[in-house]
This record gives sequence, C-alpha cells and structure tokens, in this order.
Amino acid sequence: MATTLQRARIAVIITFIINGFTVGAFVARIPDFKEILKVSNGTLGSSLLFVSIGVFLSLRPAGRNCARYGSQPIILISSLALAFSLPLVGALLSLQWLWLSLFIFGFTLATQDVAMNAHAVLLEQQAGRRLMSVFHAMFSVGTLAGSFFGGAMSQWKITPLFQSLLLLFIIALLSLFLRPMFMPATADQHPIEKNAEHRQPLIFWILGFFGLCAALSEGAAGDWGGVLARETFNATPFISTLPYILFCSAMILGRFSGDYLAHRFGASRVIMVGGVVAGTGLLVGLVVGGIPALMVAWFLLGLGLSIVIPLMFSAAGTLATQNYAGVIAPSQAVAKVSGVSYFGFVIGPPLLGFLADQVELRWALLFNVGLSYLLIFAARYAKAA
Repeated sequence: MATTLQRARIAVIITFIINGFTVGAFVARIPDFKEILKVSNGTLGSSLLFVSIGVFLSLRPAGRNCARYGSQPIILISSLALAFSLPLVGALLSLQWLWLSLFIFGFTLATQDVAMNAHAVLLEQQAGRRLMSVFHAMFSVGTLAGSFFGGAMSQWKITPLFQSLLLLFIIALLSLFLRPMFMPATADQHPIEKNAEHRQPLIFWILGFFGLCAALSEGAAGDWGGVLARETFNATPFISTLPYILFCSAMILGRFSGDYLAHRFGASRVIMVGGVVAGTGLLVGLVVGGIPALMVAWFLLGLGLSIVIPLMFSAAGTLATQNYAGVIAPSQAVAKVSGVSYFGFVIGPPLLGFLADQVELRWALLFNVGLSYLLIFAARYAKAA
C-alpha cells in the first residue's frame, strides 16, 4: 500500500502535468485566436500581455493564502478555477472578452503554479531528498503533450470552445480525485509575524534574478529559434521546428536527472556546469552557424538551463523553512522567486526583438550567452537547494 508521501508525490506529479498540459494546449491554439477574432499580430501580442498581468497580480495573494491555509486547499481551488477559466478563453466573444478571460486564465494558472510548487517543497522536506527537478520535468512533459493535443485539435478543426470544455471536464474530475492524496493542509500552514513582509531578506530576490536569467534564455529558445532557423539559415517550416523540439527534449532529460545530479555532485556545482554548458553550446552554435550547429546549440542550451529554476525554487523553500521561519513562509518565498523569474518570459520577446532590430538576430542572441554564463555565480546561492 502506498504511503502518504507516495500518494502525495503522485498527486503533485499529476498536478504539474495538468499545469503544463494546459499551457501547451493554450499556446497551440493562439493562431486560431488570431484567425477567429481577425486581429493583427500586434493586437494579439498586446492581448497576451493580459495573461502576464494576471500572473503577476496572483503571486502575492497565492503565496500568502498558501501560508495561511496550507497549499492543499489552494491547489484544489486554483485547479477548479483554472478549469472553469478555459471556456471563458475559448468562447472568444470579442477582443475585450479575450482580455478579461486571459487575465483570469493567467491569475488561476499562476495560483496553481505557486501552490503546487509550495507542496513540492513540503514533500522534499518531508522525504528528506530532492524531488523538485522531477516535478518540473513532468511540467515539461505536460507542456509537450498539451502542444500536440492542441495542435491536433486545431488540425481537426475542433473549436477552441469545445477543446476548453473537454479540458474543463478532465481537469475538474482529476482535481476532485486527487484532493485526498495531498498532504493535509496543516502540514504547511505557516503563521507569519506582523509586519514581517517589510523585512524579507534580499536572498529571495537574488534567487529570483538567477531564475530570471534562465527564463530569458528559455523564452528566447522558444520565441526565436524557429525564426533564426528559417530566416537566417533558410530552413523549411518543418526543419525550423526541430531546434525547439530538441530544446524541450533536453529540458525533460535534464530535469529527470537533475535531482540525482544535485544529490551526487551538489546543487552549486550542477548549476555552475549547467551555465557553462548552456552558454558555450549557444555561443558555438551561433558562431559556427547552420542548422546542425543550431540544433546542437538548442539541445545544450536546454540541458544547461533545465535545472536552474527548479533548484532556485527548492533553495527558496529550504531557506524560508530553516533560516527565516516566522519571517516568510516557503510558499511566499516560492511566489517571490517565481515572480522575479517569470518576468523574464514577459520582457524576453520584446527585448530580443529590439536587439534584433539593432543587429542581426543571430548576434542579438549573444545576449543570452552572457545570461547563461551569469548562472555560474548562482552556484553560491544554490547551496541551500
């Protein structure tokens, strides 16, 4: 019979898959949103910012509520809210409706993200061993599966609304089924001293900064890899997708092995080597040029970056528990690191676009080489992971 920890671990794994699958299925239908609403690329891009607004406004209350009530009930509430937000997006009644629905989608998605990561921190502490990288690997698996699912739905001319109603049914059922499998809410309720938020330590901002460096490069790999392959190296539409597929595969591989490597060699050394692998791989690929070099570069970039954000989250949870009890709860620490890290996904596309307008995209991506090498300095702060 499975132990309480084993059941909770299965529940968290499935929740990470749900979160990733939802993201992948959503992203795959973005071109359909543009076609149905008949909007320009600029309008679509501006509309997607409402997801980011929802994400950022959710992080602080999500961390605070997880600390007050425990992560278990927040996972359930946010998962159900996420499920019901999907048909709001899929309805596509108007452009203004899309803005509102994307805000709600981003808010609920990020709340679930904070809660599931907070529960993951709890399981690491209860189990006395590393688990975070595997959980994030399952998120990557979910994203990849969701992308294929959404792409198939689009190919078969299934409307976004029907797809979202199907996902509503599946996610709601899974959420209710998983509820008793999580650790009890009392396991990670953390009373916070009055006015403690005014003296939260700098270390969590530092961890978030290094997560930001990784997120900027992750976003660049997805946003610009295909464009670089097609426009600079004259790849066909299919071939231009291969660098990102290899990047995602490397992320999954790296995250599945990340916990073992961090345990075997230490989190600091793993992040240091990861930064060198990511930076050097990308640098060589950009300098050598050509599709084969680009594919190798994107694989090494994904491999090197894969463990950074999971280890930053793990370090945040450990530090909050061991060094700053009563000052900041693990869930609040995770939310803070998430907020700073995920800002990279927001500023990455316009920042790289601006740089690419000044110089060729190929050389603009050297910015991400520098960000990868900066991760070498993250090793000092990852010792708690």
